[in-house]
Amino acid sequence: MNPKLICGLFIGAMMAFVFCGMTIKAVGRAAGAMVNEVRRQFREIAGIMEGTGKPDYARCVAISTAGAQKEMILPSLLAIIVPVITGLLLGVSGVMGLLAGGLTTGFVLAITLNNSGGAWDNAKKYIEKGAHGGKKLPDGSKNPIHGAAVVGDTVGDPFKDTSGPSLNILIKLMTMVSVVFSGVVVKFAPIIAAKLGIGG
Repeated sequence: MNPKLICGLFIGAMMAFVFCGMTIKAVGRAAGAMVNEVRRQFREIAGIMEGTGKPDYARCVAISTAGAQKEMILPSLLAIIVPVITGLLLGVSGVMGLLAGGLTTGFVLAITLNNSGGAWDNAKKYIEKGAHGGKKLPDGSKNPIHGAAVVGDTVGDPFKDTSGPSLNILIKLMTMVSVVFSGVVVKFAPIIAAKLGIGG
């Protein structure tokens, strides 16, 4: 019956989905940059397709590394700032709700992302081994079932490799930040609540 606890629950529940959306979009942007680099190398470096030219592997690795580091800044800041702001505005009960909401939705979402991503990845490999007609139909045309599996694998890879595992970090980080800033919340939340008129 505590409205601050309920508000915290909703904020925590939303955190998992916002975080996943940010990480999946980050993978898409990094993959787009990689595709553009590969296309550039095919245009500018002669003989790559024939095997006589050597691609610039280091540039691709640099794009991947820089993308991984840069794109995780905002999701990490979200996991640090939201518990502090929630604590200062809603007090200890709001933080408790935040952690409970983040844990329950984060745990269920992580299991869903890991399992569905793995299933889509394995479905594509299963079809490529010959199931459901394989990659090519008997007349030599592309199998639409394999095309659908490739789309599923494209979505499944960031599910099982990025968003699913990183939800564990989100839950841990929110918990640790809440513990570290508990003294600040206990001291300043009543003052802020009194000034904003949200006490009780």
